[in-house]
Amino acid sequence: MKTKHWTDIKFSKDILTDALTKHILGLTQYGMADFAEVMEVISQVKKGDEESWINTWSSMAQKLKSRAELAEKKSQKVTASTAYLRASTYFRVATMYFGKIDDPRMKNCTIESHNCYEKYLGLSEYPGKYVEIPYENTYLPGHYYHSPIAKEKAPLLIITPGRDTWAEDTRWVYDGAIKRGINCLIYDGPGQGFALRLGGLPFRPDWENVMKPVVDFALTLPGVDRNRIGLMGLSFGGFLIPRAVAFEKRIKLCIVDPGNINWGGAIAERLQVIKRTPKIFRPSFMNFMLQDYAWKQGVSEDEVIEELKKYDNTSILDKITCRMLVMDGTKEPMFGEAKKFYDALKCPKDYMLFDEDTTAQAHCQMGSYATGTEYLFDWISDNL
Repeated sequence: MKTKHWTDIKFSKDILTDALTKHILGLTQYGMADFAEVMEVISQVKKGDEESWINTWSSMAQKLKSRAELAEKKSQKVTASTAYLRASTYFRVATMYFGKIDDPRMKNCTIESHNCYEKYLGLSEYPGKYVEIPYENTYLPGHYYHSPIAKEKAPLLIITPGRDTWAEDTRWVYDGAIKRGINCLIYDGPGQGFALRLGGLPFRPDWENVMKPVVDFALTLPGVDRNRIGLMGLSFGGFLIPRAVAFEKRIKLCIVDPGNINWGGAIAERLQVIKRTPKIFRPSFMNFMLQDYAWKQGVSEDEVIEELKKYDNTSILDKITCRMLVMDGTKEPMFGEAKKFYDALKCPKDYMLFDEDTTAQAHCQMGSYATGTEYLFDWISDNL
């Protein structure tokens, strides 16, 4: 009889809903979500219904925001801060499975999430500060977490999120960093979170032109040892940053979670299957996927497949010279691609595989962030 594991448990038949639910539940240990609140929302969301998704999540967020505002008026700072933090998470999640990009609720939830998070930081003692990183003719929003136990000059870890979650959702990494005396800079780059929804910035394949201004800005921050800068990318961020370090040599080490050589080619093939399926026969998630990729890449649905083909790192792998860590899990959706990426690297490198025994085998250690943090920072402490 085949042994079952926790990854066999599904909260929804819809892949994205199931993954987001597990991700959000993983944030409960950081106070960013509460189990019952998440389960209450998921029990009410209608399958494949974007209206149901944004309305249910934003309703829970608004309820917590109102509770936080009342507590703040009564000078109940701890209650206010914790409620604001969870409200911020739920406002963000409300936008993650909602494709009506011109709907005012998209921007409203984005702004509410940001404002609630800033309220949380102002009322709590969590060591984070909002920053705006100069980028071309605009800026990239982010936060700088200055570890309270760091030395006068300490290592800095820069974190790049993925396609669907936002910079704040990488809490398992930046929280683990500051507890170990490592400062952290997180940001939403083009195509991500706040930068996409309010700044209108789509993804771009030449991520070195994103990373250069981020590193320039990082070197102006207090307490940063310029010789000990690490870079980590999660999910799609793990594909983007190898190109950055191929050209940006001020970074000492780079962590991809997981890795992929030709991410764009693989996604383009999936979208081609969707486009060959008559619209009337497509499940709702297929239409959402096609629309979502086109939006985040900044092109039309007819152009998105050709645009995705630009996301191929084959030609720059030999230009990477810093130490690399490739993280992988046996339940990664594209399992096997990270190992191919690792094998192709010519620089100093390490490979870290999470299997069922670790319980951190899911995508980006989703659902097992405590374990992921422990393994990750044991490696960082030896190398940064």
